[in-house]
Amino acid sequence: MTVVGIDVSKGKSMVAAMKPGGELVAAPYEVRHSDIELSHLALDVLCMEPDTRVVMEATGRYHEPVAALLHSEGIFVSILNPLLIKQSGAGSLRKVKSDPKDALKIAKYGLDNWSTLREYTPMEAIRQQLKLCARQCDLYNKNIVMLTNNLISLSDKTFPGVNELFSSPEKADGHLKWVDFYRSFWHCDCINRMSPDAFEERYKKWCKRKGYHFSTDAADALYAASCGSYTTLPRDNNAKLLVTVAADQLIALRENQSKLEAEMLNLCKQLPEYETVMAMYGVGKSTGPHLMAELGDVRRFPHRSSIVAFAGVDPGVVGSGKMQLSSVTTSKRGSPQLRKALFQVVSTYVKCKPENEAVYQFYAKKRDEGKPFFVCTTAAANKFLRIYYARVKECLNAAESATQVEEG
Repeated sequence: MTVVGIDVSKGKSMVAAMKPGGELVAAPYEVRHSDIELSHLALDVLCMEPDTRVVMEATGRYHEPVAALLHSEGIFVSILNPLLIKQSGAGSLRKVKSDPKDALKIAKYGLDNWSTLREYTPMEAIRQQLKLCARQCDLYNKNIVMLTNNLISLSDKTFPGVNELFSSPEKADGHLKWVDFYRSFWHCDCINRMSPDAFEERYKKWCKRKGYHFSTDAADALYAASCGSYTTLPRDNNAKLLVTVAADQLIALRENQSKLEAEMLNLCKQLPEYETVMAMYGVGKSTGPHLMAELGDVRRFPHRSSIVAFAGVDPGVVGSGKMQLSSVTTSKRGSPQLRKALFQVVSTYVKCKPENEAVYQFYAKKRDEGKPFFVCTTAAANKFLRIYYARVKECLNAAESATQVEEG
């Protein structure tokens, strides 16, 4: 029984091998993430005794080439949450932090937890692409919120309240009517220096050119708003530059986000569980792809409580001696992106109140018990995840069985 502990960093890793009792098989040494050196590492592991396992921490994207190459050579590889290694302790009172010590610490953890190590399996290409698109989409979403707030702040100086004058929904390409309008009419004086009839005619042409619905009442309201607003920036080239640059950035980012969302939906349609997930109440074209991206293949979770813990919506437990806390916050150890998607799904249940849905019935039961709102929504998210796990797992197993029958 031998464990190879690998402390992964960017471009290189520290490797150490250990047997029970602290016997060193290989002292810590450095391996660069090149094809030649990783192949030599795989050969070194294969030359050890047959019952050898490789253990490493999940470190963003840095561990993926090492884990993929070793797995392709038929080596047992286990990827661990860094928090597990940190909580395991170093077996020493001294505070030492170095790559060689970390590699030995990981190897020792693998020996102590040999029976519970789970083998790493590479993610399917489609699921990996879907997850990358989802993470990029979340990043764009944060930037869109900041740029939107920035544009509204600028509009308060040149055209106060322009963002509240439109109620048109977002277009398929990500464009918003108020942003496009403010990009063209960036100052109140761009409107109120024209006559009402002249602005109405120009606004009609603008709507036709941009593909928006024209309304005479809307044109009158826009003209009245421009005449009744007080601006703090003059109508000059500096103000125009500030507004147009900010609007262009926001428009470009929203266009890119809409492209990513369309690509995510196309990738999801290639997954066997797509129809099952999209048929669940509260799941739409936005939340569905994010759920499938973050959860991946649910069969990697041994039981339903594992997927709940992965999402970080599992209730905490605090007790010692005679002290037992009855109300404990959730762990929130898992994916924040997944919790966001779950909250959006549960919000649909709360707003629409579908009496025949098990998730809403569970939520209503907790509310009747007098539980706080966030406790009830977290419990509903927990319930939804368990249902999701059961349905998707059944769907994937059925799809795999059908594939085996066709191949057989």
